[in-house]
Formats: sequence, C-alpha cells, structure tokens
Amino acid sequence: MSAENATGLPESGQITLETAEDTEAFGRRLAAGLVAGDLVVLDGPLGAGKTALTRGIGAGLGVQGRVTSPTFVIAREHRPGTRPGGGVPVGMIHVDAYRLGDSGPHALDELDALDLDTDLTDAVVVVEWGGDVVERLVERHLRVQLHRKPESDVRTASWSWTS
Repeated sequence: MSAENATGLPESGQITLETAEDTEAFGRRLAAGLVAGDLVVLDGPLGAGKTALTRGIGAGLGVQGRVTSPTFVIAREHRPGTRPGGGVPVGMIHVDAYRLGDSGPHALDELDALDLDTDLTDAVVVVEWGGDVVERLVERHLRVQLHRKPESDVRTASWSWTS
C-alpha cells in the first residue's frame, strides 16, 4: 500500500467523480496536502474537469479571487487568502499550457517566459494540459489524469506523485 500524505489519500490512486461538485470536492481534498513549491499537472480531454478540479484546489488553499480557466491569458495568479482549517496560507498560479504547443523547444521557451520556476517557491502551481511540458521545473510533482464518460458528467481521476 502506498504511503499517505496529509490528505489521507495514498500517493497514487483512482476515484470516480459522479458530478462537477464531486470533482471540486476532490480538488479541496488534494489541496489539504499541498504546500508552496508543489506542482500539479492536470491532463485530460476537453470537458474532463480540469478547471473544476482547479476550482476545488483553489478553494482548499483558500486563495483569493474566482478561479476560471486561464485559456486566453495562459496564466492567472491567485493570492493567498485564509486557508480552511487554519493551514499556512499559500497562493496558486493556474496555467493553461494548451497554447504553449507541443513538448518541443518552442513550448519550453514559452514556459520559461512565464517564469514559473520562480513562482514555484511561493505558490502551488496548477498546470492544465501540462503533461510532458512542465515536469522539468521540479524534481517531484502531482500528476492527475481526468477522463469523462461520453454523454455523462461522471469522471474518473487517476493521480500519482512522480519524480
């Protein structure tokens, strides 16, 4: 059995999320174990729940401001607020890497321009569509893969901490 972190979740696993509210609740649960410096990489097709999960993470961190998709601005910064349960306040940087292109050198140049490695010391960084693009920024990150059943709100989330 995998070691569990502060959330009570194992280091890796899978969960079925019946509704968008369940997806947000799972995000809040993940947030309980996140600290400044953590990178969360979210992957899955359109409509899989990446932004809903990020809203939950933001709520669990207690960040300020409404969490919405950063599709057109690429990155949104959410300042620390009051963390539920009295934990250490931490901000969140929410990135949409979809427009950064593939994992080639061009994407890496655009990623460097965002200066995320600096933000990683002060905030939790959540990157949608970040697979094979942002992992080089840290030694260890949380990868969450989301899938949505066709013509349904039911989602499956698989997660693992990877090095």
